[in-house]
Amino acid sequence: MNEVELLHQPTWRIIDQSSMGPAFPALQSFAMDDTLCASVGSGHSPAAARSWVHHQTIVLGIQDTRLPFLSRGIDYLNKMGYEVIVRNSGGLAVVLDSGVLNLSLIFPETQGKIDINRGYETMWILIKHMFAEFGMNIEAREIVGSYCPGSYDLSIGGKKFAGISQRRIKGGVAVQIYLSVNGSGSERASLVRRFYGLAKGDKETKFVYPCIKPELMASLSELLSVELTISDVMLRFLQVLKKFSANIYSSQLSQEELPQFEAYYARIVERNDKALQII
Repeated sequence: MNEVELLHQPTWRIIDQSSMGPAFPALQSFAMDDTLCASVGSGHSPAAARSWVHHQTIVLGIQDTRLPFLSRGIDYLNKMGYEVIVRNSGGLAVVLDSGVLNLSLIFPETQGKIDINRGYETMWILIKHMFAEFGMNIEAREIVGSYCPGSYDLSIGGKKFAGISQRRIKGGVAVQIYLSVNGSGSERASLVRRFYGLAKGDKETKFVYPCIKPELMASLSELLSVELTISDVMLRFLQVLKKFSANIYSSQLSQEELPQFEAYYARIVERNDKALQII
């Protein structure tokens, strides 16, 4: 199967940023993945896998910045203790906190173009391997009523616990997923529902924003009836990658990659500031 073939890499380079704490800015994560895309795509790095956790952050999509009363929604999120940023890719609002683990798989397209669905399927297969022992059916389909809905929402019993996105730069493909590991999935969804209620109000919009039903979202701890930690899930992640590669090593950005990271980060900060200037 092509999707499993993508997991079979000669080498996996691991960058673990899952325990950097509240001072780790979320915008840096998008610059990290852009840097790794360029590095992997150019052949200067093997396939890379990155893990990251950000505290009390709401990541908006570009479409969210067009909400008619955006400032009301952002004011509410700030009062609830959340920083608000705008990512440089598609999708809609998602919640990041200490119970949400983000994973990125960065592949080179040197062996031929990686179809967008193939990237999504690869991440889905990885997650199924990580939680196979529980014997639960993990589905990939849109969960209407979730936040940031998409055709590859991952769910168990109709309740979404993860969403997948992709980014492509200079011959590299980053497939990214957020996993609600612990905490209340419905409370996260209620927060986003309130944001949309305030930011959209009663005004008609061309774009159809999601009508969020909090009961359709849950964390893996809730769905599997076991208290999972970020460390537990990280261990599962690394164990699965080891099944698919004989060579796996831990790394940070190289001296050659740091200037590229700084350039991507400056660009992302500028775009974020511009996107939020409309408030």
